Amino acid sequence: MSNSSSISHFLLLALADTRQLQLLHFCLFLGISLAALLGNGLIISAVACGHHLHTPMFFFLLNLALSDLGSICTTVPKAMHNSLWNSRTISYKGCAAQLFLFIFFISAEVSFLTVMCYDRYVSICKPLHYGTLLGSRACTHMAAAAWASAFLNALLHTANTFSLPLCHGNALGQFFCDVPQILKLSCSHFYLRELGVLAVSAFLSFGCFVFMVLSYMQIFRAVLRIPSEQGRHKAFSTCLPHLAVLSLFISTAAFAYLKPPSLSSPSLDLAVSVLYSVVPPALNPLIYSLRNQELKDALRKMMTGCFSETTNCLFSSA
Repeated sequence: MSNSSSISHFLLLALADTRQLQLLHFCLFLGISLAALLGNGLIISAVACGHHLHTPMFFFLLNLALSDLGSICTTVPKAMHNSLWNSRTISYKGCAAQLFLFIFFISAEVSFLTVMCYDRYVSICKPLHYGTLLGSRACTHMAAAAWASAFLNALLHTANTFSLPLCHGNALGQFFCDVPQILKLSCSHFYLRELGVLAVSAFLSFGCFVFMVLSYMQIFRAVLRIPSEQGRHKAFSTCLPHLAVLSLFISTAAFAYLKPPSLSSPSLDLAVSVLYSVVPPALNPLIYSLRNQELKDALRKMMTGCFSETTNCLFSSA
């Protein structure tokens, strides 16, 4: 028996037993994190520097990229460190900070995916009212509300989770600090409080999901009424990637947080957590953002300009 006051650190899940597999996991995490950093970094740079991309869609896309960068930088570096140095420990305060930041960024991601769904709905179903419904002030207010609600949600979960007495040691069955794994260590008659908070968050997430489904039903109805096949294809090409990202993220996260204990196993928990915490930040730029022709043109222009400036500096110095 132990309690939270006597715990100075937690033991994270060991991803492999042999040194070769540990290095393999390190390389895999390194490759995924570099892909996420490169893709999201390019999006942020292109939207920030390209004045013609200062539209509501790209504004929310920039915020989504920021949340993706934050979420993957919260969990993956510590897992890479542990794999490289054959370690499992994370301090108590470090675990609390990691949990807070992770919930903060994934909550913001859910919010921005929902707002981007609303953006698609207005642009396709109510194009004449797009400038009114999604003006600069409205976009700023929606982004501020998304970040503020994510902060409050993360603060609530972190304070509630780490106020629980822990009676089952300090070994977490996950490669990062997550609420379900900490609840497994809590005393059985105390964890119901956090389950109630999780239920409220799940209800709000389900509300976002219902809103997205209803929005996409209206979007698809409007798209099917477009007379030209090229117009329908363009509309579907902007909606389906967003729907794919959304489905992967919400389904895996909901399964991880709401699955019954009888379905829990170390390998399943690890696979599901990778799908909702590591894969989406790396895939979002590829299957959603970088498919946009305007964004690709802006990236090409930005990279060409940087190459030209570098060449001129080299020749002038020579």
